[in-house]
Amino acid sequence: MEQRRERENANIFVKTIRYLRKNGLKKCVYKIYRKLFRLEKIGYEKWRRETAISGAELERQKNFVFPVMPKISLAVPLYRTPEAYLRDMIVSLLSQTYGNWELCLADGSGEEGALEALVRKFGRGDVRIRYRKLEKNEGIAGNTNRALAMASGEWIGLLDHDDTLAPQALFEVVRCLNNDPRAELIYTDEDKTDGEGKRYREPHFKPDFNPDLLRTVNYICHFTVVKKDLLERTGGFREGYDGAQDYDLILRCCEQAERVCHIPKILYHWRCHENSTSANPESKRYAFEAGRRALLSHYERVGLKAEVFDGVSPGIYHSRFAFSGEPLVSILIPNKDHAEDLKVCVRSILDRSDYRNFEILILENNSCQAETFACYEELKREEKVRVIAWNHPFNYSAVNNFGAKEAKGEYFLLLNNDTEMINPEALREMLGYCAREDVGVVGAKLFFGDDTIQHAGIVLGIGGVAGHAFAGQPRTDYGYMSRAWCTQDYSAVTGACLMVKRSVFEAVHGLNEDLAYAFNDVDFCLRVRELGYLVVYNSEALLYHYESKSRGREDTPEKIARFHRETAYCLKRWGKILKEGDPYYNPNLTLEWQDFSCKSRSERRKMQMDREDFGRAMEKMGREK
Repeated sequence: MEQRRERENANIFVKTIRYLRKNGLKKCVYKIYRKLFRLEKIGYEKWRRETAISGAELERQKNFVFPVMPKISLAVPLYRTPEAYLRDMIVSLLSQTYGNWELCLADGSGEEGALEALVRKFGRGDVRIRYRKLEKNEGIAGNTNRALAMASGEWIGLLDHDDTLAPQALFEVVRCLNNDPRAELIYTDEDKTDGEGKRYREPHFKPDFNPDLLRTVNYICHFTVVKKDLLERTGGFREGYDGAQDYDLILRCCEQAERVCHIPKILYHWRCHENSTSANPESKRYAFEAGRRALLSHYERVGLKAEVFDGVSPGIYHSRFAFSGEPLVSILIPNKDHAEDLKVCVRSILDRSDYRNFEILILENNSCQAETFACYEELKREEKVRVIAWNHPFNYSAVNNFGAKEAKGEYFLLLNNDTEMINPEALREMLGYCAREDVGVVGAKLFFGDDTIQHAGIVLGIGGVAGHAFAGQPRTDYGYMSRAWCTQDYSAVTGACLMVKRSVFEAVHGLNEDLAYAFNDVDFCLRVRELGYLVVYNSEALLYHYESKSRGREDTPEKIARFHRETAYCLKRWGKILKEGDPYYNPNLTLEWQDFSCKSRSERRKMQMDREDFGRAMEKMGREK
């Protein structure tokens, strides 16, 4: 027992020294501090308490005068709404710190409804509450259009009859439209409440505008505020999409909006009860079919050819894009020895891929084992395989740049030699997205050999520069808000499996050869994004990645020094976006873990100090320059 304890202590000491060498004293001390004080992941209820808006701030907002103070019309269709729910909704509006609003209620309950008396009671004390009793129920879309016809405001807010707004919701919307006059559609974060409206759960901390996530799931949802003239241009709600009428409207508005803005604050509370879609998806199965039709209609309007399938759960869709012809894809695989890994990688493509117009370029880099060259001779018998030597010290960026010059394809797929294709349609899936004019780079979903997630997109700021979303979680885990299985836009994807148009690769002059090992993929994706292209993570292109077998760990003094140099380069080159935060993440989510959990108070404080340190460093750098 004593010997076992000594071995464990020795292992802890060795790991601590290794972590110290690799990450420096500051990060090492912070990790020890976190362990000693058991800084666990924070739950949402605690996060809500710690970040709750103060009474003093609410009072300040009530007296604040914006340069532009438009009227916001809240359009709400009623249909046999429980009186308690309607009362809560109206009270949440009366509690707003911004007062220039009106509530437009269109009641399709018919004679059975008993809501008029309740609304009239509130309306006697506030002329902003307007009510119209409809002769018949016209469905969700029809009733909402009737409410919209009552609106006199410059902006329209979409609010469900059984949900509530945070007291600062409209104030934050008006602050946003004042800060960005180009805004035409604004959305916020949201959470869910129980039937009593007392317990809050399932916070949805959303990314900034993410077109491909929107095409996968209506992540914008609540609270959405639209400029009235944009709503009029798009034609309001359409019949035939009941249950997904807001998804259809949001898609049409986003197509035409000059700018879509996101407020990363929870300002909408979505009530869950037995008949709501949020609590019981099967209660509105028809809504998900309406959503699929809305998405197909969207693709037709924007000129994209795509099939739409059901995704991993109701309300999530999988789009497969068509592309012209059969363009050649050049698959670039750097390799040094590890013949068996290479053989598994290459054979998985040759034997499984249902897309056949590809060439495989094995970029031989200083192999020394006889079995490696025997493997090359075997693979070269395949018509689609070429082996090209690059006899220089390993540099991931340089070897791929060399391979790109030798490649014949219109598209490049950068691929590690320790990967294995899982599904036959992986290449076709990636190519469908990459062929779109607005897309520059496409990544895949990668798993470790033990069927845990290795890569599901890259988030800037996690671990310092960047980290993989959902790394280490089970393959079957949907991830936060199902995002592990949602195709979407990210700031970056891993170079272990990265498809790019040849034209885009050449436009950014390939990979940065100053980044030989670390962050070359992140730097590459960010430079592609600077040109205005999207970087897409395709959750339906599946591979194994038996990570880093071929190059070993970053644990020698030389490798650690190189890692620090490359980290410092990225912090300097991409400091602005790292300071501002990843637009495809959310400032309320942690950068300490990769699971999209809430940011703790200690992390929020640390982030504030880091921002102040960063600002001072940038000022000093400017003075020295």
